[in-house]
Parts: sequence; structure tokens; C-alpha cells
Amino acid sequence: MRVAITGSAGLIGSALKPHLESLGHEVIRVVRSNPSGTDIVWSPAECRIDTHALDAIDAVVHLAGAGIGDKRWTDRYKLELLESRTKGTTLISEAIAAADDGPKVFLSGSAIGIYGERGDEELDEQSPAGDGFLADICVQWEQATGMAEAAGVRVVHLRTGIVLSAHGGALKKQLPLFKFGLGGKMAGGQQWQSWISIDDEVAAIAHLLTADISGPVNLSAPNPVTNAEFTDTLGEVLHRPTFMPIPKFGPKLLLGGELADNLLFSGQRVLPRVLEADTDFTFQHPDLATALHALLGK
Repeated sequence: MRVAITGSAGLIGSALKPHLESLGHEVIRVVRSNPSGTDIVWSPAECRIDTHALDAIDAVVHLAGAGIGDKRWTDRYKLELLESRTKGTTLISEAIAAADDGPKVFLSGSAIGIYGERGDEELDEQSPAGDGFLADICVQWEQATGMAEAAGVRVVHLRTGIVLSAHGGALKKQLPLFKFGLGGKMAGGQQWQSWISIDDEVAAIAHLLTADISGPVNLSAPNPVTNAEFTDTLGEVLHRPTFMPIPKFGPKLLLGGELADNLLFSGQRVLPRVLEADTDFTFQHPDLATALHALLGK
């Protein structure tokens, strides 16, 4: 397949591109600047892309968007978080619909944040959207694929959990503290963390290129854990103590209250029902200990 990818320089995209190429797919990057070879240039902020950019492309994997935890959530940055998703998705969706012999598959990024804070409730793809800023973003993000869906394209919403990688994301930020024995559970540690290894993330996306599935798909491992369980397991894998609890005031001072509450002190207990029940996908790392040992070479 000829597969176009947005966000190819991000944590997921940079792992997905070589994975798809190893499977024999031709990957075309969709970039904002410095194109080379077959790259497609676009500008989501300006709603600009070549009218025929996606001609003869078989599938699009859309992963672009401003980083949720990259900056404090000022009103300005919250608007950027929203528009970087909705404008980009709308632009790609319109380009897909307008293409000659264009993509028949559109895998569009989303996140498990769509479910909001739900305590211990088990959540799957049939669960309704929750409340809050992240949930609202995800709802609008998914709605922005409407033009592609109306054109008869198979659309999948990739509701991704916490992606674990030693090379980026949340795990990379945590490792220095844990390696020095300074890691600990946050605010009691009862909040759920629905995670997925980077290997399973890219394998699931590749799988969904050809699986006969549309609509929301939870990209999270089948065994979510609480923050306390995550902390204990990471400490055991690294052979380091994890006895220092982290109170709320520290991260709130560093990140701002709203961002800390949404990313660190709340969570979702998400299950990948569609991947497990409706496709033949097999997780390489179904439990956290297996994933961390593989990712950290321990």
C-alpha cells in the first residue's frame, strides 16, 4: 500500500514509518516544511494542501497535533491544542474526499481522553464520551473526519492511551527519577493508567490498515493499571525503591493545576474490546511488566 502519514516526526510516527516500510508499504510523509523526495507539503494552520496531493494514495494515517503536555494550559495554548487537531483533520478529510483514485482508508488520531474521568468504570468503544476539556477536544477531533466518511472512506478513530517508549513520552520523562530511586505514586496512586507499548501501538495501526473495522478503536493494552501499580512495577523492573509519594502541589506548581489534574491525577480504565474481539490482533506486551522489560532491555 501507498500510505501517507502526518506527524511522522512524533513519537508514534517516527516508529510507525520504518515499521510500515518493513512490511513492504511505501510511506509518504506529509510535512510542514523541508520536503524531500515524495513528501507532501501542507499547512494545517492555513488550511492549505495541494488539491491533488492524495491522488493514488491508498491510505492515510493522521497523527499530527500539538503536544498535550508540552506547555502550560493557557487559554491560547488550549486553543492551539484544539485547532491543531480539528483544522488538520478537516483539511486531510477534505483532501481525501477530493482526491482522484484517493485513499480508501483513513486512520485518524484520537485519544482515550474522550472518556473523561470515570473512576473505576471499565470503558470500551461503546462507552459514551465524558466531560472536560480533553473529552471535548477528542469529540471535535473525531467529528472532523466527516467529509471522508461521507465520501465512503473507511474511517478509524485511533483512541490511543499512554504510549510507553524509552525514547520519548511519559516513560522517558519518568525514568531519571526512578533510576535515582526518587520515583513514587502520585496523589494516592488510585487513578487508572491505560497504557500501550510503542511496539503494540505501531503494530495495531498497521493491522488496522487492512482490518475490516471502522469507527473508534481503543489502542491500549488489555491490562490497565493504577498509578500505584505502575509505580511498583517500574521500580521492580529497574530494581529501585519507590517509597517517595508525590503530593499534588509539586506537579501543579510545575505544570499548572488544570494540566496536572488532567494528565497526572485522573485517568481512565480502558479496554481494547474492538482489537481483541473484532480483529485477530495479538498484543506483544499484554501486561505492564512484560512491556517494561522489553522496552528497557531489563
